Amino acid sequence: MTTHAYISIREVSQVFREDRQQEVIALAGINLDIRRGEFVCLLGPSGCGKSTLLNAIAGFIPPTTGRIMVDGQVVTAPGPDRGMVFQEYALFPWMTVEKNIAFGLEIQKTPKFQIREKVSALLAMLQLTEFRGRYPRDLSGGMRQRVAIARVLALDAPILLMDEPFGALDALTRRNLQDELLRIWAELKKTIVFVTHSIEESIHLADRVVVMTYRPGTIKREVVITLPRERDPGSAEFNVFAKELAQLVMEEQYRLNQDEIRASAANAG
Repeated sequence: MTTHAYISIREVSQVFREDRQQEVIALAGINLDIRRGEFVCLLGPSGCGKSTLLNAIAGFIPPTTGRIMVDGQVVTAPGPDRGMVFQEYALFPWMTVEKNIAFGLEIQKTPKFQIREKVSALLAMLQLTEFRGRYPRDLSGGMRQRVAIARVLALDAPILLMDEPFGALDALTRRNLQDELLRIWAELKKTIVFVTHSIEESIHLADRVVVMTYRPGTIKREVVITLPRERDPGSAEFNVFAKELAQLVMEEQYRLNQDEIRASAANAG
């Protein structure tokens, strides 16, 4: 743990009540520090609480116990210092690319000339200039996600929270957007917390990979990725990290599978 944490998570637990009798412990005793400008991936199987933790950092859900602080301030609600990118693009279908990107700035009553300048710069940065007048229905999945990222970047939040933003894309588009994101991260000096199921993606992107346990979600291990950028997934060094992370994740996947088998047997009985 660093003493210079930008995002500080202390003893955070999250309990959901499914019905009057049953509680689900999604997170239990999470402690995590993230430095300003760091790229951190949350990795683990379905049900380990990755998205729950991200939503808590975003301020969408209050922790049941513990606290989350950003730059020394306790998180109690969503704020302009945190921008969220989802797997679903959540674009307004009746707005053009340009209007989608400008929407948040217009809500903030940013002067029109500043909106034009910022939107034009983001269109160029994300290679969307020639698509500025198109509607989301006319774009590929990769292009839609570029627009979603541009819309968040327009608000200039220093923290980007990304919930499997490339999970629904084909492999080539996914790699292209990973590289675009790394370029943006290096250029704009954002702090990024990125949820993924993909071991290769986490190694390709992260300074540090936080592996989470299956329910209740705890931190199983933090793995610092010491590979220089750009990273070659075919290299022996990359494969060393892939093997370590695969073993950690598969242990938790086995626990998930056993839990599903027990639940299936109970229902059948």
